[in-house]
Amino acid sequence: MTPENYLLKKLMLPDLKLLKVEKISNKNGLGFSPKRITVSTAGIAKMIYKLADDQVKFHLAIAKEQMEESIKHLEVVLAKIRAGKANPQMLGSVQVDYYGTSTPISQMANVNTPDAQTISIQPWDKSVLQDIEKAIMEANLGFTPMNNGEMIIINIPPLTEERRLELVKQAKTEAEHCKVSIRNARHKANDEMKKLGKEGLSEDMEKDAEAEVQKLTDSYINKTDDHFSSKEKEILTI
Repeated sequence: MTPENYLLKKLMLPDLKLLKVEKISNKNGLGFSPKRITVSTAGIAKMIYKLADDQVKFHLAIAKEQMEESIKHLEVVLAKIRAGKANPQMLGSVQVDYYGTSTPISQMANVNTPDAQTISIQPWDKSVLQDIEKAIMEANLGFTPMNNGEMIIINIPPLTEERRLELVKQAKTEAEHCKVSIRNARHKANDEMKKLGKEGLSEDMEKDAEAEVQKLTDSYINKTDDHFSSKEKEILTI
């Protein structure tokens, strides 16, 4: 439900009751005298409160969804930053055109790490070996796949200390971008709460809503830090 619908419902409730009174007192209706009709507004305040609460929950859900998308994007970009040690997740972003369908390698082949510097890919259907090889090359991951007719072998060159520090810096930059995106979602949510305040949301409910937005933000900022710390450890581990 949009804020506009929320406000419209608040404004229409009295009008609907007046419309019913008019029908009851109309000579083509029941013909009651308006003086004999009592209109009760019991329950309207409770209904408005519920509508306001629903709106708060609606915008909190939107903010959470946006923050979750930021985390998912961070996971994808961090997976592309190789840490020197072979890991099947390094190929997580590679999509292969498999009979017209974009398909992850893991869904069409066994991906293993025979040792710390090697990734082996053995497709269940050998006819797609060249398609997998092409997809890896086009993904620009910095790997040179070798197709021996049975499987694809990728050798992961060891990283220098200087290169490791560069990758940590790159990962930190991506984490900061994620935090900016999360804070933008917080800003949008708070703006919506302020709009609801102008439309009649109580001051206490507005403050509580903004506190929930901040709580949500803190949670996703912590998730971002956890992802970065994990990637940093992975990069620096020799």
